[in-house]
Amino acid sequence: MSAVLKGNWNYPTTIWAGPGRIAELPAACQRSGMLRPLVVTDQGLLDSAMVRAAANALGGAPVFGGVQGNPTAAHVEAGLVAYRAGRHDGVVAFGGGAALDTGKVVAFMSGQKRPLWDFEDIGDWWTRADLAGIAAVVAVPTTAGTGSEVGRAGVILNETTHQKKIIFHPLMMPKVVISDPELTVGLPRWVTAATGMDAFVHCFEAYCAPGFHPLADGIALEGMRLVASYLPRACANGADIEARAQMLAAASMGATAFQKGLGGVHAIAHPVGSFFNTHHGLTNAVVLPYVMEFNRRAIEAKCEVIARVLDLPVRGFDGLYAWVLELRRELGIAHTLAEIGVSVDQSAVIGAEAAIDPSAAGNPIPVTAADLERIFRAAVLGQLAAAA
Repeated sequence: MSAVLKGNWNYPTTIWAGPGRIAELPAACQRSGMLRPLVVTDQGLLDSAMVRAAANALGGAPVFGGVQGNPTAAHVEAGLVAYRAGRHDGVVAFGGGAALDTGKVVAFMSGQKRPLWDFEDIGDWWTRADLAGIAAVVAVPTTAGTGSEVGRAGVILNETTHQKKIIFHPLMMPKVVISDPELTVGLPRWVTAATGMDAFVHCFEAYCAPGFHPLADGIALEGMRLVASYLPRACANGADIEARAQMLAAASMGATAFQKGLGGVHAIAHPVGSFFNTHHGLTNAVVLPYVMEFNRRAIEAKCEVIARVLDLPVRGFDGLYAWVLELRRELGIAHTLAEIGVSVDQSAVIGAEAAIDPSAAGNPIPVTAADLERIFRAAVLGQLAAAA
């Protein structure tokens, strides 16, 4: 089985996929021109055997583990202090989406003179960067969800404004990704479910986003099929290497596909995560059906295609919608945002912030702050019909 699950891929970047390939981390760093890498990881992985083994394989490379969920500018600044103090020449971003995003931004900012927020993904702001000041990144995902390992951006929380900002530059793309399913075997079931649903939402929103991008559409459809086939398996048996490998592929596919765009689910999830510190993938999973209801008239034809690809017994919007609700139930995903600690107290703020989130522009139906506030309130209260 292992031989079947191995491959070397170069789209959108070089990906070394397969069980046991973490052993090739030194070669990945060498290929990327790193002699003194800094390992950037999640706080929860700092003392893990896998991180210690990776650091040892790199000759005792220092590890920065000051990254938590919903990474902030303070995490980036602390990482930069460690990077510069060690006179490092590259970053190994090792962990979940927070570690990958932070590691990429630390490498990007390592040689910049302008402040972080000057590189927000607005217009051509990315051209402000000093190209010589961008360090290389090798990415090692340990969750199958965000797909940050194949992204050219990092999502960082501005603690002053409570807004998640996208820091973007084409050269932020990791040079090499090591996609080793053995590193995801120890994930708790709920994390597997939440991150897996994040991958599904990436694919779903990308496919439903307006615009002509057949490459993204094809990747998104196959990504959804992989999630439907393998996420329940990965949750049922965390040691299922085939399921873990396919979910890592689906996660990378989702982030590749959403170059086309995202939509209302992410537009709402970003400020919810900022204000309530919720898990991003879990938030997406909860919000998904409420946004589907709102978008129904614009996505019915696409839902017919998705239902065919997933081989659902009932086709069209109704069949896909019922399947999403059942999948959430099977995986133990909460039905309402209230169940994960979110209240309606700041509904107007969430609606306003969601409306200016870049993801909102990709929604199949143009959305206003009032629309997004209504969807948010429906998701908190569990009123599916109210979202339409």
